[in-house]
Amino acid sequence: MAQIIDGKAIAADIRREVAAEVAALSSTHNVPGLAVVIVGSRKDSQTYVNMKRKACAEVGIRSVDVDLPEDISEAALVAEVHRLNADPAVHGILVQLPLPKHINEEKILTEISIEKDVDGFHPLNIGKLAMKGREPLFVPCTPKGCMELLSRSGVTVKGKRAVVVGRSNIVGLPVSLLLLKADATVSIVHSRTPDPESIVREADIVIAAAGQAMMIKGDWIKPGAAVIDVGTNSVDDPTRKSGYRLVGDVDFGEVSKVAGYLTPVPGGVGPMTVAMLLKNTVDGAKRGIVE
Repeated sequence: MAQIIDGKAIAADIRREVAAEVAALSSTHNVPGLAVVIVGSRKDSQTYVNMKRKACAEVGIRSVDVDLPEDISEAALVAEVHRLNADPAVHGILVQLPLPKHINEEKILTEISIEKDVDGFHPLNIGKLAMKGREPLFVPCTPKGCMELLSRSGVTVKGKRAVVVGRSNIVGLPVSLLLLKADATVSIVHSRTPDPESIVREADIVIAAAGQAMMIKGDWIKPGAAVIDVGTNSVDDPTRKSGYRLVGDVDFGEVSKVAGYLTPVPGGVGPMTVAMLLKNTVDGAKRGIVE
């Protein structure tokens, strides 16, 4: 049976470390501040934003709440981002995606100051991540969380074969760049890849981020491989009060019998994403002091 990687416990460790850093910073310099910007009233976005704001409060980071109406103009949103860029008490800016259809997401993300881009999605941060010998100021939170789960579970990345399933800007692409930086040999499997299982089967490390419920079966996995499941998919389950349950991109029942390490869904990668956001915010505040 695979060793189950407890993302909740590892994220709690990181939050404790962050809280200690925040306390030290707050006593000598200033309280780290994170601006969380939400446009409109999408239920799922509000849930994520509330989670992030609550997490800030728990570690002592000041949360700057920016709630904007659905019909805000692109220019007004840009002006709001510029105001936060100029505010010295704000060390990180997070714009909750997706944005309403009439707003160009790429334009908004590019307007965030690279020094405050705690989500790590600014083209300059992604560009530096892609280049040898360059270091981004911030690395996207979910990919960074995946790498942290591997390292804190004692999984060696250097010299290993890693396969990333999915090529999204948010997870697949940046996590493949991080694995490459950590000296893995990296393949990316996506919706146009013929016979994906034959490639996944060669991997010592699998990062599943395709958004397809239970797509990766036990016979796709090399015995002893480390499998990080980034997927969160809801499937109908009449036995649950909610009528559904969350599953990953990995068939947990099958893969847990073959893999050496496996993250559960929920309780694996999810808690790490928020923990890494807090870590990025503190790093931004520390960098501000050095500068």
